[in-house]
Amino acid sequence: MKKIVTFVTIALVSYFSFWPVNVDPTSWKAPNNPGYTGIFSRNNNLSHIKRIELNGDIGPEDLTSNKNNDVYFSLLNGDIKFIDITGEIHSWVNTGGRPLGIEFDQKNNLLVADAFKGLLSISPEGVITTLVDSINGETLNYADDVDVASNGMIYFSDASNKFPAKKYSTYGASLLDINEHGGHGRIIEYNPITTNTTVLANNINFANGVALSHDEQHLLFNETGSYRVLRLALTGENRGKIEVVIDNLPGFPDNLARGNNGLYWLGLVSPRSKTLDLLSDYPNLRKVIQRLPEFLRPKAQNYGHIIAINDAGEVVFNLQDPKGIYGQTTGALEVDDKIYVSSLHETALGMIKNVNPLPNLP
Repeated sequence: MKKIVTFVTIALVSYFSFWPVNVDPTSWKAPNNPGYTGIFSRNNNLSHIKRIELNGDIGPEDLTSNKNNDVYFSLLNGDIKFIDITGEIHSWVNTGGRPLGIEFDQKNNLLVADAFKGLLSISPEGVITTLVDSINGETLNYADDVDVASNGMIYFSDASNKFPAKKYSTYGASLLDINEHGGHGRIIEYNPITTNTTVLANNINFANGVALSHDEQHLLFNETGSYRVLRLALTGENRGKIEVVIDNLPGFPDNLARGNNGLYWLGLVSPRSKTLDLLSDYPNLRKVIQRLPEFLRPKAQNYGHIIAINDAGEVVFNLQDPKGIYGQTTGALEVDDKIYVSSLHETALGMIKNVNPLPNLP
């Protein structure tokens, strides 16, 4: 019996120490997490959210609206559907992949960051055209979010060029990339006239939501693995310069969208992981985490949270649902007096009305 125990012990130690895993974590120092305090104090301002059920569809991950205020949303099964102003839901197209970020251009084509297919354009008639599926001869592994300027230039994020979304799933690949913290994300510019692509920024720890600034001189984007929103200069001698808009967020930032009155709406998909923060500068222990059974590894929690910030990085709206009635909130879209909320795994859209800003802020 003693020999068996010794053998099992050696086998377990060897497994947790040496078994090959998909990640090669780097050392970094996560900022101290103040949690839900101060400007992010807990509240129930999102708990009265209305659920608009999608009849079995899953994962309305991103949202956009057209000139008629129809709200389009991308789904796990590849569908893109829309809800009109009467509340009726309409089927439209299926990309054959996993559409994430969506945005209309000036010709009413829907631009789609499809995690499996790349950057797509869908005509008003539903014809799908692939714009970008590789860069410098390498397959685009994880197109994530997209925005388009008034001059037609397109900007999108490649969340991870190491962990393909099609191989690991969008959620699985995000967990791997965030655990590794290896800076595999990129921000890319696409010129629809010349069809040239330019990598504007790389070494990003899971490049996620993107949104042009209201004056279109900058691109704001989320670095999910580092809990912050960054701003990239697009013009002039500062083109390519990156600065921090807001950092040390209490959760993982996901989608980002321009709102009214100079604001940007941001979804926090889940609270931060205490384990990952504590082990941020212990890469070998993060490998051990990857060797654990999947149900024991850190994962996203159901905690609804959307915020709105201004160009100075000040939080103007802080809307939370600690019970996760509408959980894993990926983003928000402002349409008239309504705010539609998206999610990674929900079977419904979320919608709220008439929210009030925080006091003492514009």
